[in-house]
Order: sequence, then C-alpha cells, then structure tokens
Amino acid sequence: MLGVPVLGVVAHRFLRGASIVWHICLLVAVCVLTVLAGIVAVAQAMFIDEHDLQVLFIVVGVSGAVSLAIGWWLGRRLAAAAMWAAEARDKERAAEANRRDLVAWVSHDLRTPLAGMRAMAEALEDKVVVDPETVAEYHRRIRVETDRMAGLVDDLFELSRITAGALRLSLARVSLGDVISDAVASAAPIAAARRVRLVAAESGWPVVQASEPELARIVSNLLRNAIRYTPSDGTVTVSGGRDEEAAWFAVTDACGGIPDTDLPRVFDVAFRGEAARTPGSGGGLGLAIVRGLVEAHRGAVAVSNVEGGCQFVVRLPLPV
Repeated sequence: MLGVPVLGVVAHRFLRGASIVWHICLLVAVCVLTVLAGIVAVAQAMFIDEHDLQVLFIVVGVSGAVSLAIGWWLGRRLAAAAMWAAEARDKERAAEANRRDLVAWVSHDLRTPLAGMRAMAEALEDKVVVDPETVAEYHRRIRVETDRMAGLVDDLFELSRITAGALRLSLARVSLGDVISDAVASAAPIAAARRVRLVAAESGWPVVQASEPELARIVSNLLRNAIRYTPSDGTVTVSGGRDEEAAWFAVTDACGGIPDTDLPRVFDVAFRGEAARTPGSGGGLGLAIVRGLVEAHRGAVAVSNVEGGCQFVVRLPLPV
C-alpha cells in the first residue's frame, strides 16, 4: 500500500513540467489507487469471498473513473483560470505602462505650448512687443496653441471614457457614405493647406449599425492622421464596401509606409514613432481613440503597408 504514494512521487518528478491538469489527475489517481490497495490488503486479511470482492472492485473502479473525470475537468478549469489570471496581469502591466507613457507624452505636449504662451503673454504684458503686426501675430499664435491644447484635452476626455467603460453608444442604421462625405468636407481645408488631395468614392457605400457621432470621430481621426503624414502633392484615398460578414472602409495615405517594428504599436496610447515627434503632431491619442471606438462598435481596425504609404481598414457590423 505504501508503494503507491512512492510511485506517485516518482511520477510527479517526471511530470514536473506538465500542466496543472496532469498534476491534479495524478493526485486523484494516487488517492484512488492507495484506497484500492488498502481494500485489497484488508480483503485478504478478512477472507472476503470472491463475489463480494469483485463487487467492491467494481464500485472502487467506477468511483475512481468518476474521480479522474472530475479531476480532469477541474484541472482544466483551474488551468484556464490560471491562464486568465496571467493574461489579466499582463494586460494590467501593459495598461500601467501605457498610463506612464501617456502622462509623459501629455506632460511634454502641454509643457511646450504653455511655455511659449507664457513667454508671449509676458512680452505683451511688459510692453516688450508694441508694434501692431507683432502684437497681432502673438495673439494669433496664442489662439493657435490654445486650440491645440483644447484638442488634446478633448482627446484625453474621449480616451478616458473609452478606457473607463463609460462610453454608451446609441446604435442605429447609419449611411457610411454620408459620414464619409461630411468628414471629407470637414478635412478639406486642412488638406488644401498642406496641398494634399482628398479622394473619396461617390457611390457604393453601405449602411452600417453604428453611433453616428462616434463613427464621425473615427473617420475624422483617420483622415487627419493620413493628411498629417502625407507629403505635399500626395493623395489620401477613402474607399469602402461590404462583404457577407461586415461593412468596411479604408483610408490610404502616401506616408511612405510604417516600419514593420512599429506596425503592432500604431494604435497604442501616445505612440507616434520617432519621425512624428514634432510640435503640432498631436498627442498620439487619435489612433488609440479610433481603436477604442471601433471596438466599442464590435468592429475591428487594422493597418498595413501598401505601395507608397499605408492603409487603415475599419470593419463595422451590418444592420440587423
């Protein structure tokens, strides 16, 4: 009878690298076999007749099989829970790293315009600048920096709603073509100032199940991002359609492509890439907001390199 636990210890050494399922099954098997060995020893000492011994073996065998099945099931549950806990810890670490990066980026993006605005305000207050043209230029630059900081605060508020789970969508049937048309019209002055052409299909747009304000924010963020990184005389193209599973639209720019090492991080909070760390390039929150809003719609967004640039593809549910 003592030999069974010894064999169990030996088996445990061989299963040291195995999953928790096998360890639980081994524990159950050792317990069952130990009980069975004890029953056999007692039966031999008590001279139990063969029929009763067979019945006893059948009962113990069935109980052992049931115990192993339950142990296997519980082991799989525990293994899944352990994997979920490990994934949750990894996600928490990643979220904490993103929060630290976000604080660093926002601090940098706020410090620079605030320092400039303070310098210009002090110059105006101390009458260092008195000629009307320079005063007007200082006022204009203060307004521009104020608008940029207001946009950054709006992005932070939107991102906080997404990450906190406070975003509530009012889903309805929305014409994707109308949203695209409005977003292109809104972005046209920015594109014209940078001498970037905006091209969007005039027909063939599907109807989607979405919240129109959030969908407009998705399209607007993607268009502004594409315009920002497309050189002068480049083209930003918007196309779309539907398949059996979902509707989709794509924004293709002429940025020259994204390094393969950066592609998985494009939608991370505050990630802009080394080449994008320039004043006025935004807080690095636009694409993170896009991913959050798309996922809130139960859709998906992806980016890939194409000839001469990159393409962002958004897939959205069809109306039910």
